[in-house]
Amino acid sequence: MSSSGSTLARRALGREMRRMREVSEISQAAAARVAEVSPQTIGRMEEGRATQVSGLHLNALCNAYGATDAERGTVLGLHQEVKQAKELGGGWWKGFADATPEGFDHYLGLEQDARRIITWQTTLVPGLLQTPEYRRAMFWVDDPTRSTDDVERLIEMASYRQNRLREPGFTIDVLLSEAVLRAQVGGRPVMADQLRHLADCAALPNVSIGVVPFDASSHLGSFVGSFVLLEFPPLPESKLIELPVVYVEGYVGDLYLERDHEVRQYRDALTEIRRVALDKTDTRRLIVAVAKEYGA
Repeated sequence: MSSSGSTLARRALGREMRRMREVSEISQAAAARVAEVSPQTIGRMEEGRATQVSGLHLNALCNAYGATDAERGTVLGLHQEVKQAKELGGGWWKGFADATPEGFDHYLGLEQDARRIITWQTTLVPGLLQTPEYRRAMFWVDDPTRSTDDVERLIEMASYRQNRLREPGFTIDVLLSEAVLRAQVGGRPVMADQLRHLADCAALPNVSIGVVPFDASSHLGSFVGSFVLLEFPPLPESKLIELPVVYVEGYVGDLYLERDHEVRQYRDALTEIRRVALDKTDTRRLIVAVAKEYGA
């Protein structure tokens, strides 16, 4: 179930604190001295990451930034939302802290709070639609030294992620390069099973899948690479509208993009990719045909 907007509230709080700090022309280092915390803590707070910043810290920063009563009220209200979510135990992934890749908990929080996910993938099936066998093969390729217990723990965590597909009000739109269907992750039987699962997922009312075939005309998807666009509902208590985020996963580091012009560019790319993608019927036909080619 939803993490009660904990990640979203932290993001909104961090964005407001960063805005007030920049308006007051105070550096992160100076803000850290005011609050008696490290500059890294100020940076993490402004990025919407989990910190130990308290209401006292926030009040001190509001004083330094010359916050209005309304601004202070917004900040403390968001802080209260974060506290309430924490008291409820946080997200389900906290129970998988030993298995979660470093830094990935932030994405899991965003994914859990998202109302809609739109993704373009050029090489791999997105995590929410992967079978256990497909994901297991991915893990062994990524790190052949992993123990069997560690891999199975990651598989278990993935199954919790996929509970989102059964939640009301959540939708996912998936755009795939045909290369995703052709890359033999785990071998032919694994791919045949994965593609049959994709075809089944495409029949769900909240799942949309479109494949861009190899013979499609040139499009932006060839240049931008894989990414995920996450859209969110209003925050549970304050009802503030939370901004969308573009997530770009990298081999040695991930990007979270939320500036208007950045998100707009990726939305434009999605429009162009959809233009050359097969419709629902032809997409399913291609997926089933490739599954049969694998002969399993």
